[in-house]
Amino acid sequence: MSPPELFAMIMFLGVTYVILKPVAAAVAKRIAGEHRRPGMEPDEREEILAELQQVRHEIAELAERMDFAERLLAKPPPGR
Repeated sequence: MSPPELFAMIMFLGVTYVILKPVAAAVAKRIAGEHRRPGMEPDEREEILAELQQVRHEIAELAERMDFAERLLAKPPPGR
C-alpha cells in the first residue's frame, strides 16, 4: 500500500471514529435509560395538573349536556 493510500485510510478511520463516537454514546445512554428526565419541575407539574382539572371540568359539562339531550330525545313529542 502506498503512503498516500495509507494516509487516506487513516484519515477516513479517524473521521469515522470522531463522527460515530457521540452517536454510539447516545445509543448506549438510551439503552441504559439515562435519557429520561428524573422528574418534572414544580411549576410544570402544577401547570399540567391545572390543565387536567380544566379538562375534567369540561368533560363533566359535556356529560351533563349529553344526558340532557338524551332525555329530550327520549320524550315522546307533545300531542301524541
